[in-house]
Amino acid sequence: MRKDIWEALIPTATERKDSPGMFPFVNQFRDRSQAGQLLASRLSEYANRKDVLVLALPRGGVPVAFEVAKALNAPLDIVVVRKLGVPGHEELAMGAIAPGGLRVLDDGVVQRSHVSNSTIEAIVTKEQAEMARREMAYRDNAPAADVRDKVVLLIDDGMATGSTMRVAAAAVKRGGSAQIVVAVPTAPSSSVHDLRTEVDKVVAYMTPRLFFGVGEWYEKFNQVSDEEVRSLNQKCYRCSDCSTDVLTAPASSLTDY
Repeated sequence: MRKDIWEALIPTATERKDSPGMFPFVNQFRDRSQAGQLLASRLSEYANRKDVLVLALPRGGVPVAFEVAKALNAPLDIVVVRKLGVPGHEELAMGAIAPGGLRVLDDGVVQRSHVSNSTIEAIVTKEQAEMARREMAYRDNAPAADVRDKVVLLIDDGMATGSTMRVAAAAVKRGGSAQIVVAVPTAPSSSVHDLRTEVDKVVAYMTPRLFFGVGEWYEKFNQVSDEEVRSLNQKCYRCSDCSTDVLTAPASSLTDY
């Protein structure tokens, strides 16, 4: 893509590094690690607070959330949700599910894609099984972090329709959180606007004018494997003054995701 066209896709609100007090300007994130570092710069008000918990949406949100948690000196855990992809166009979310029977459907996407109720139920059944498998694989039977009375930062590597983040927020809200802040490196402004009615705050480092997919805004957007998520969970320690695990893997271990 020509540089002038590419730069035209970036919103004028994105601020340049050489302006005092501004955030670094980027056309693309180098990888999820850099995206997390930049995103953390927009979340400094949550640093060094005992009431803050960072929750990552695996798999892609884990390396982003790690950098955020490290910068804020906050505990990190995961919240396993599953996107319900449109058949034949699985990257397009028509909804999402979370543990406890929570389900969110985007009626507009469902109707435009002509997806029947029976097809939706079949996809839900499949994704419920995968969700259970991932919870077992990632947690190794360990309990989830207690979100009660916490300010929860929900982190993913990006947000398109917002369905997955919406159901994650519903799951956290059901757990009795004090506040929910959704934070992502990139998202369309329409999804940011819509989600603000359901959570306390939405932070997106970059909101491109034209948004075709999260991966476009990364130079390196390799799939994060179960093994990589599991290896990060194995590098955590039990925080002495809280009941949540904190990841302690060195930042260099995340740069190749």
